[in-house]
Amino acid sequence: MSIAPDTSINPALRVAVVGAGYWGPNLARNFAMSSEWELVAICDMDLDRARALARKTGEPAVAGSLDELLENYEIDAIAIATPARTHYAIAMQAIAAGKHVVVEKPLADNSVHGREMVQAAADAGTILMADHTYCYTPAVLKIRDLLADGELGEILYIDSTRINLGLVQPDVDVFWDLAPHDLSILDFVLPGGLRPLSVTAQGADPLQAGKSCIGYLSMPLENGALAHVNVNWLSPTKIRQMVIGGSKKTLIWDDLNPQQRLSIFDRGVDLDRQELIRTDSEDRKGATISYRLGDTWSPALSEFEPLGLMVSQFAASIRGNQPAPTDGESALRVLRVLEDASASLANGSSPQYNTETSAMENAS
Repeated sequence: MSIAPDTSINPALRVAVVGAGYWGPNLARNFAMSSEWELVAICDMDLDRARALARKTGEPAVAGSLDELLENYEIDAIAIATPARTHYAIAMQAIAAGKHVVVEKPLADNSVHGREMVQAAADAGTILMADHTYCYTPAVLKIRDLLADGELGEILYIDSTRINLGLVQPDVDVFWDLAPHDLSILDFVLPGGLRPLSVTAQGADPLQAGKSCIGYLSMPLENGALAHVNVNWLSPTKIRQMVIGGSKKTLIWDDLNPQQRLSIFDRGVDLDRQELIRTDSEDRKGATISYRLGDTWSPALSEFEPLGLMVSQFAASIRGNQPAPTDGESALRVLRVLEDASASLANGSSPQYNTETSAMENAS
């Protein structure tokens, strides 16, 4: 028997969290704290784990399967916090039942599944959103505004480092584990999203774990810019830093420095190009180099819970029937880069990036 909502008393949207493991408790806590949501149920095959989470989040109902959840509880949306290989089946069943869906990263285990999820949501008129949490942090929101306003000028390079002494994951390599954060941030802050011209990955497995534990990802962008991502499970020092170099200014984001997360440097190299004529009359380009030494400043940042903003955005997208900034298409762009990184590792080459099809899609 379905439990129907009384919208005259509680107009909040009704949500269930599927998965009570690592990330599910964070989602459940933020949904439970939000005035825009009512946390109706926790769904997990491990009922003891689900009950333990329910006790911490206002005693929502507990379901042991998705079938039980969809049959017995009237909900508007589900939040998926399960292994990536399960995202597709759960999301497709929920979308078919008319539910809105938010999925933790990555969107799916491959872009074929990801594309089908995006298309199914579009056909059903439901919202599909990725929980790319970093995109809702104060620092990343500020970076997006600065780039949109042209504060840095033309982007010349991006260098992102995400390294720590971390667990070797049983089902994915370091690219699929850590790089989605950096790739989703780039897709969020770059005007037009992340659309590299090609993707090249280099990985190392010094532990003989059977997968890359250290990785370097290079992506040429339009206008000659280059994006570079370094991910590493083996570093004794934790670093979360991104440098965005522009023709006017350079931005450094140090996520582990709460006193000064963002710094803007009005320093750099100025290239005054001029035409040089060689003795053999062959034209060539030369450059007169000068250095610009200006001020450094740190923009003020608000303080708020990124996941709280994410769940609010999910509600706003549903009520307004509008895509979220981290919608399915954005998540799909991230997924395609991950796939092409895997293809590059396997082939020892640089697959050309196609915004419509990925390397693995072509192979399927």
